[in-house]
Formats: sequence, structure tokens, C-alpha cells
Amino acid sequence: MTISELMFPPAFIMILGAMLLPVVRASFRPVLLVLVPLLTLLMIWNLDDGVLLTARFLGYEVELVEASNVRRLFATIFALMAMIGGFFAFQHARVVEMSASMAYAAGAVGVSFAGDLITLFLFWEFMALFSTVVVWCGGTEEARRAGIRYGIMHLIGGIVLKIGIEGVAVQTGSIEVQALMLDSFATWMILIGVLINAAAPPVSAWLSDAYPEASPTGSVILSAFTTKTAVLALLLLFPGQQVLIWVGLYMIFYGIIYALMENDMRRILAYSIVNQVGFMVVGVGIGTELALNGVAAHAFSHIIYKALLLMSAGAVIVQTGKRKCTDLGGLYRTMPVTAICGTIGALAISSFPYTSGFISKSMISQSAAYGELAFVWYGLVAASAGVFLHAGIKFPWFVFFQKDSGLRPKDPSWNMQAAMIIFAVACVLLGVFPSLLYQFLPYEVTYVPYTADHLVTQLQLLLFAGLAFFVTLPLMKRTLTISLDIDFFYRKLGPKLWKSFVHWLVVLNGLFQTLVIDQGKRLPQLWIRYHGPDGPLARTWPTGSMLLWVAVMLVVILIGARLL
Repeated sequence: MTISELMFPPAFIMILGAMLLPVVRASFRPVLLVLVPLLTLLMIWNLDDGVLLTARFLGYEVELVEASNVRRLFATIFALMAMIGGFFAFQHARVVEMSASMAYAAGAVGVSFAGDLITLFLFWEFMALFSTVVVWCGGTEEARRAGIRYGIMHLIGGIVLKIGIEGVAVQTGSIEVQALMLDSFATWMILIGVLINAAAPPVSAWLSDAYPEASPTGSVILSAFTTKTAVLALLLLFPGQQVLIWVGLYMIFYGIIYALMENDMRRILAYSIVNQVGFMVVGVGIGTELALNGVAAHAFSHIIYKALLLMSAGAVIVQTGKRKCTDLGGLYRTMPVTAICGTIGALAISSFPYTSGFISKSMISQSAAYGELAFVWYGLVAASAGVFLHAGIKFPWFVFFQKDSGLRPKDPSWNMQAAMIIFAVACVLLGVFPSLLYQFLPYEVTYVPYTADHLVTQLQLLLFAGLAFFVTLPLMKRTLTISLDIDFFYRKLGPKLWKSFVHWLVVLNGLFQTLVIDQGKRLPQLWIRYHGPDGPLARTWPTGSMLLWVAVMLVVILIGARLL
């Protein structure tokens, strides 16, 4: 028996775990939430490089498991996120949410090892299905509606992706996951389908619409998988495609602007996801080994610190029931663990030295400098200051510090605190010892993050960004307003246009009924009336009458000819 006959996708372990969660005893579920991802990790790190498992499907040879350094790295963080996220959630999340979250994570692991476009597509849609369930587990009417919109958007993205895959299969005869050129309609369709999942504007509002409506624990899970599997797909399929540089820059500044305008703390962090994924998309567009290493490293570190930020926000919601910055403040007094962990996450996303964000994001900006992309480098540097403004200062300042809101909640349950502490330690550990992450990147790393130039530049940037925040603090005061995004068209304007369309459809249907249907029913009667045995056209007319009408017609024709 060959190794391929013994092999199965690592995602199957997590799918089995998702199926077992609803049927095991409640006391055993925390063990299962930790054990299943650990077994998955064990299998992930025992996979050799190359194609390890194939099968026949729809007449194609599909590659269910293909391993490499970058695939293994993404699968590792997905499994870790499933474990720590499940541990964070088990005392508060419903069983259906925990099971759907595990299945969702399984889809992400499946995408990581998909060696062909069909397998990638199947696991992609598997993720879309169960992530929609996670959104619905928010349990509110808004969560139900947001889940429907989320599902529709990902259905559209899946259709676009499938059109592209079919086109590539027909044109090239290959469905292998490999670098593609944007030289055909099919490859553009694949790119657009992937960018929808990456939350690239103008089709990014699904993220900020749906993620904040999930449960406090569901938001943590949602932040990790969909956009990062899209980054992996871009890295494998479109490295070095320069259009991605401009798409990424647009994502970066779009996320910053909307996050600065937001009042809901989870919407701040949701827009921040778009912003951070923008950095990764820029790195894929640059396409050098240093840039692609930076993309992989930043995706890994981003999942950790973004989950940490959403864990701290979720803990605040669980303990206070509040989600708007205008309702919060001064929580550091009674929630010190949450405040410290949230602040560490805010420093990491701001690329503060000796945090994970610094050792990953700087690789992308430095690759722009080495590639003599001056405009891109300036854009990334300016964006780093913007990130510090909205997620590095704004989120912890308005939630944990600033005014005293009068709320006196305690830190959340022990499992929530433990999960936050684990990820906070990871943020600092990776920042202090970057080789822990660098050794697993797809290419050999010669980059040194801690040079005097890097440190001075970043500290100056953060210092002036912080100064700008506090100088403009009166302008940053949160108000009970909402920010209109592209989702306005399908959430508000869309229903109104649909009602107007239905109204005019009813009007036109009435006109059609009157002018066509009703008149059509009278046609036989009119025919009999004029052409029947007693009708005027059946009568005998004098010859002189005919001559008179012929003369009249002749006069009309002559007049018309004269005028022409």
C-alpha cells in the first residue's frame, strides 16, 4: 500500500471534529476543541512537500493534498486559530456555533493544501456555507439579515470564480494551482472571485456588514479565515501582478478612512481587516521573494493580533452589553487583563517594535524600497501612521481609557482571559524572536528587521501619529452617526428601487391587461361584427361608391407625391 492510499486531507480531521461536537457530552467539548486542532497540526507537520494525494473527479485528476512551506504555514495558523478561538468561545458560544466554526476552519485548511482549482473551489464554498452559519449565530434579526447578504455575496464570488476556473480548464487543459497571467477573461474572473473573498473594494462591505453582527465569539473566528485564504490564493496564483499593488493601496486607505469614522468598536476592527489585507495584497503585487515572505509572515501575525483585538472587544461586549465607543471608557480600572491584552494587540497592529506586526509588515514596505517603488513605499509608510491612529490608539483609547463611562464590569471568564493572554504573549514573542516565524517562510530570509534605520523610522512615525491623534482629539470625538458604504446600495437604496420596480411592473401589467388582453378578447366579436354575414363589409356596395373611393385615394397619392 502506497503512502497516497493511506493519506487523507488534514481538513477531514476537523470536519470529523465538527460533526462530533454536537453529540459529545458538554464537559468533553473543551477537550475536543483543543484536541482536534492539535491532531490536525500533527498531520500538517508530517506532510512532505509535493503532491501527496490525488483522485478522479468529474473527469479530472484532482490534487487533494499538495504541501509546501507556505501552504503548511497558512494551515498551521488556521489550526491554531481554531484551537485558541474555540477555547475562547466554549463557555459562551452555542454548540451550533462551535461546530460551524470548526467546519469553517476545516475549509480553510482544505484550501491551504488544495493542489488544483477544483479542490480549492470546493473547500472555498465549504467555508462560505459554514461562515454564513457563524454570522447567523449572532442570534439577532440584524445578524440574520447580515448573514443572508453575506451568503449572497459569497455565492456571487463563487460563481465568478467558477466561471474563471472553467475558462482556464478549457483554454489550457490544466486545473493545477500555479502562477497565472492576467491575459484572458478566465484569469481575470479568477482574480475577481478571489478579490471578493479578500474584501477588496468596492465589494468589501460584506465584511464590515456581517462580522460585527456575529456573536462576540463568532467575530473572532470570522476574522481569521476567509480573507487570509484569499491572500494565500493570490500568493499562489497571481504573484507579481502589478495591478494588485494599486488594489492593495486602495484597500489600505479605504480601511483607514472608514475605521476613523466609525463608532462601533467591532466595525472599527472590521475595516481594519480590510486595511491590513491591503498590505498583503500590495506584497503579492510586488512579487519579490522578500515581498512574498512578508505577505506570508504578515498573514500569520495578523491573524494572531486581530483575533486578540476582537477577543478584547468581545470580552467588553460580553461583560457590558455595549459595543459603541460613545458608551464605553475607563474600563481599564475593572478589566485590567482585557485592557492590557487589547493594548498589546493594538501595538502589534501598529507595527510597534518588538511586536509581531513590526517584523512582518516592515518586510513588505522594505521590498517596495528595494524594488525602487518610491510612491508605493511612501504610501505604505503613511498608511502605517493611519493604522496607529485608528486601531493603535483610537480603539484602546475610547474603549479602555479616556472618559469614565461609569461602567464597572469585571474581566471575563477564565478561558477568555487565558486565550487573550496566549495570543498577547505570541505577539510579543514573535516580535522579540522573529526567527521563530522566519524559519517557516517560503523563501530563505536574509532580512534583518531590527536595524537602527528601521527602528528610528518606525518610532518617529508612531510618535508623530500619536501626537497628531491627541492634538486632533476634539475632532476625533465619537458621535452617534453611521458611515455610508457601498452596502447602502443593496441594504437601503436597493430595496427602495425594488419596490419602485415592482410598482411600475404592476402598472405596466395593468396596462397590458387593458390594452392587450381585454382588447384581444374583443377581437373575435369585432371580426364577426364587421366581417360577419350581417356586417358592413359583407354587404353589396354600389359600383359608384367604389369609384368614388378610388378617386379619393388617387388624389391623396398625387398630393403626397407633389409634396415629396
